[in-house]
Amino acid sequence: MVFSIVSHGQLRLIKNLLCDLRRLNFLNLTIILTINIPEDESCLVEFTDLSLVTIRNSQAKGFGENHNQAFEKVNCAYFVIVNPDIRLQDFSMDLMFAPFVSPTVGAVAPKVLAPGGGTEDSVRRYPTIGRLLKRVVLRRREADYAIPDQLLQVDWAAGMFVVFRSRAFEAVGGFDTRYFMYMEDADVCRRLKLNGWQTILQPATSVIHDAQRASRKSLRHLRWHLASAIRFLCFSPKQTSSAERPESVSV
Repeated sequence: MVFSIVSHGQLRLIKNLLCDLRRLNFLNLTIILTINIPEDESCLVEFTDLSLVTIRNSQAKGFGENHNQAFEKVNCAYFVIVNPDIRLQDFSMDLMFAPFVSPTVGAVAPKVLAPGGGTEDSVRRYPTIGRLLKRVVLRRREADYAIPDQLLQVDWAAGMFVVFRSRAFEAVGGFDTRYFMYMEDADVCRRLKLNGWQTILQPATSVIHDAQRASRKSLRHLRWHLASAIRFLCFSPKQTSSAERPESVSV
């Protein structure tokens, strides 16, 4: 199992995440940490006990390209993408793996909690023009799904924490690197679904997300968000491709 984490000058946050991973003591865990922009790495010296591989980019790359780069470095059954601002206080990897008993499950996401305990809208329906206007322009964030007590198949899961079956991730070509930031998670989940793979919410376990909502704070991030939204609406595939399809078994 591989955890992929990308730092954009966020090693202070990532240090907390690494402490959580050390405490959970997962077997056969490799952590790939991508330093996307130069920063002080001195805090990493205390994590020599972890299987930590560091990639240092010579120039900044986008969300999907960074995680694809990490995926290419390893051979693993499960590939986990994690945001720097995630905490794993009450997290169970055993529960996260449970849905993968079905061979059609390509991605699993946990319930995501805000620091104050509220549930975030981390699983969503595919964006439409109306939904995007509410979220990006009108700043209205309404949950697309009521969080249940049992497994739920969803359209897509936000990329703050997702476990991918590596075979599924590779079959659809990973993230589309034409998205620099935002919407690449919706796009990859759509391509998974078009090729017979399910994206599942596992509400029995949770992570905490101290959300760094740059889109609300930066005009540059807002432009990226809008550009990605336009790309998704106009160019994200809507027909099944020739990628490898799993056997048809329902969760």
